Amino acid sequence: MVPLNYLVVLATLVCGVLSAVHQPPPLPPPPPRGANHGKIVVCNYETKSHFREGQGKFDISNLEPALQYCTHLIYGYAAIKEDTLKLVPLNEQFDVIKDNYRKVTDLKVKFPKLKVLLSVGGNEDVSGEGAEKNLKYRQVLESSGHRLAFINSAHTIIKAYGFDGIDLAWEFPETKPKKIKSGFGKFWSSVKKTFTGETVLDENAQEHRDQFTALVRELKNTFKPDNLLVSLTVLPNINSTVYYDPRALAPNVDFVTLHAFDFYTPQRNPKLADFPSPLYDLIDRRPDENVDAWVKYWLSNGFPQNKLVIGIPSYGRTWKLEDGAKVDTVPPEGLDGAGSPGPLTKDAGILSYPEICVKVQGGTGNVSPQGYRKIQDSTNRRGSYAYKLPDEEKNEEGVWIAYEDPAAAANKATYVRNKGLAGIAVDDLTLDDFKGVCSNHQYSILRAAVAAL
Repeated sequence: MVPLNYLVVLATLVCGVLSAVHQPPPLPPPPPRGANHGKIVVCNYETKSHFREGQGKFDISNLEPALQYCTHLIYGYAAIKEDTLKLVPLNEQFDVIKDNYRKVTDLKVKFPKLKVLLSVGGNEDVSGEGAEKNLKYRQVLESSGHRLAFINSAHTIIKAYGFDGIDLAWEFPETKPKKIKSGFGKFWSSVKKTFTGETVLDENAQEHRDQFTALVRELKNTFKPDNLLVSLTVLPNINSTVYYDPRALAPNVDFVTLHAFDFYTPQRNPKLADFPSPLYDLIDRRPDENVDAWVKYWLSNGFPQNKLVIGIPSYGRTWKLEDGAKVDTVPPEGLDGAGSPGPLTKDAGILSYPEICVKVQGGTGNVSPQGYRKIQDSTNRRGSYAYKLPDEEKNEEGVWIAYEDPAAAANKATYVRNKGLAGIAVDDLTLDDFKGVCSNHQYSILRAAVAAL
């Protein structure tokens, strides 16, 4: 006869096993302070978020919960002064007079392993229109004297305010937006590109490519004695094959971040919406409209894996839907430009992750209480999207949202790990869930990506 105490122990074990089988797996714990598994974790901080009103306002105090996960913090952005072509603060009143530069670099006292870089450009230092748009960025390159003036001014600012280096988010001309074509127009366009290539946007592109390589080399030579870093950020819709020579740049940069996203935005494509940041090539898209294509270009042209960082957006793009819009396939049909501004960011056509999660989470099935139908990315190739059809009776506009969620961020980080790349960059902290609206933890996108590394 089996003793009673043995039966009690056996029953307890069986109950524990059954309980474990029926319970969902727990969420991963927060990564320990400073943990990044040897990878670079770049955190972008755009200071324009300080000027938002209400709950969307982002202050220095909001940075600290994120910095335990970051190896590098990029302060965005500085500018180029048109008449002198020197590096200057984009907002001198805020950056210098109110001492925000120093407040940010002083965070290294609490986070001693953190490197803080000042970024220039980033599509925030905008001047001119048409062919003259951001011409000063090309003018800096076009003579050794202009490059020297820029480098010396950059060195002065970086040293004076305690930055650890500079990030060049250089504002080269963007590619032209993709147009909606059908029938013969679509056929002729493909034939024309076969013979002539893309429309020429910069007649001196080859010279600017070589001059940019020279700028980076000269910058690194000036910064090296002080152990200052030089990094590059390749902005969305900038053609790497035109403006960047990966093999020549490699010896003089500490890392390069690829912002391989925003291939479609309501500002560039008011009548054409699509996934803004697919990981792999999708059917009927241009072959360069995905992360993997950008990575392959840089690696196949001599850039080292251990210096290549992949950008992850912390926001989504939105388009208004017209009456009768067709949303059962992507790209959807029946669009009417940028979606209305969100309550936090207050910018048309873009929503931060917390603004999106409030709209799409919860409910029964895949329809949220706010009426948004969420389509999860089961392929791990393209990203998620959600939509809400217009309702005339309730006077509610229709919206189509394509966005990055924590699952997509983790998927990109897994790609980085599997490819042996240097790390990830979240763009940017101020659009991530920095107040913990979506879950019990702050910074949903950043945390998911770091955990997957």
